[in-house]
Amino acid sequence: MTRFSFGSHPFLLGFEDLDALLERSERAASDSYPPYNIEQRGERRYRITLAVAGFAPEQLSVTLEEGRLTVRGEQEGEAAGREYLHRGIAARKFSRSFVLDPRVEVTDAALERGLLTVDLARRQPEQTARTIRIGGPREKEKTHG
Repeated sequence: MTRFSFGSHPFLLGFEDLDALLERSERAASDSYPPYNIEQRGERRYRITLAVAGFAPEQLSVTLEEGRLTVRGEQEGEAAGREYLHRGIAARKFSRSFVLDPRVEVTDAALERGLLTVDLARRQPEQTARTIRIGGPREKEKTHG
């Protein structure tokens, strides 16, 4: 199967980073824990909701670095001294990442009833137009021999 590459398309100049972005997002999608939803909450607003039952706020972290939103959770010592006959509630550490457009910013994060919500908003792009001056003939490039 041939894979489409943005960097090789003649009308998509400067989009080479999209190939790496798609590859990173495919890797991130392969893990299913914790489960999450992504909602569209208006024209430029989104909400990511992660099911993090059993995690306290101090056991979770939400970071945004270089366009990557990462939610991490770690419960230490929760099972120490307990003997489980059945353990169906996951209590393992996790790291879930989402790649964001540079215009998307995190506006809020809250933990309620075992659900961590992260609200996002996309800034309105600046409407700019500029006229490019067309110069005269270019000098031939000098060759060094």
